[in-house]
Amino acid sequence: MIGVILQSNENIDKALRRFKKKFEKSGILREYKRKTVYVKPSVEKRMQRLKTLRRIRRASQEEM
Repeated sequence: MIGVILQSNENIDKALRRFKKKFEKSGILREYKRKTVYVKPSVEKRMQRLKTLRRIRRASQEEM
């Protein structure tokens, strides 16, 4: 569970910003979105393979 404790004389907006930053870093929303939609194993493998190919191409372009 993510939480932010208000410090003395701390603005609510500042505390909300700290909470949002912790929430983003934890990856809860990303994980939730990933698990809400079912992806067939074959599609997941294909997406992973394409992602790997893109990473390799990008790395080879940077070397040139």
